[in-house]
Amino acid sequence: MNTVALLDYGSVLIFAITGALVASRAQLDLVGFAFIACLTALGGGTIRDLLLDRNPIFWIANPTYLAVGAGAALVVFLTAHLLESRLRTLIWLDSFALAIAVAAGAGVALALDQSAVVVILMGMITGCMGGLMRDVVVGEVPLVLKQGELYVTAAFIGAATAVLARSFEIDPPVSLLICATVTWILRAGSLFFGWHLPVYKSTPPKS
Repeated sequence: MNTVALLDYGSVLIFAITGALVASRAQLDLVGFAFIACLTALGGGTIRDLLLDRNPIFWIANPTYLAVGAGAALVVFLTAHLLESRLRTLIWLDSFALAIAVAAGAGVALALDQSAVVVILMGMITGCMGGLMRDVVVGEVPLVLKQGELYVTAAFIGAATAVLARSFEIDPPVSLLICATVTWILRAGSLFFGWHLPVYKSTPPKS
């Protein structure tokens, strides 16, 4: 199994857990858990593969990814009540999933010898779209859009790091590890230290 496939498995598993935790907060049934978990786990990678014209899409080529998502949903359905703070667990797990998924998306684009812009965009899409779908479907404010937090920015810089590593001819597995690490550090710093971008604040019109 190559590095990109391992990253895809990792991001599918962790994103599926976050989707199931969101389903638990929304008090959905088991089918709802499985749907939200798989939507979260597979959404970003599906859009990535469609845009890159990868045929078949990764989870259709290998349905094990779908089984991983559904299995994670079942485990969380049975154990979510044991967590004292599901929201805090969700946010931190999501940060790990983001880092892994950005690296997976960038890795797929790099393997297809895409341009730097496409590599960065595929990293961002793979990392951000599944969580965005998850939150929109259950009616929550998407983590991607939380005011001032580094989320899309972390994905952008992480994917750009993979491009930079390629320009220095660093081995692909190492470059993707660097990508994931940079992405997670920025996202974790936003959560733990409050790192953020400037937020626009409107000023009342002059009378």
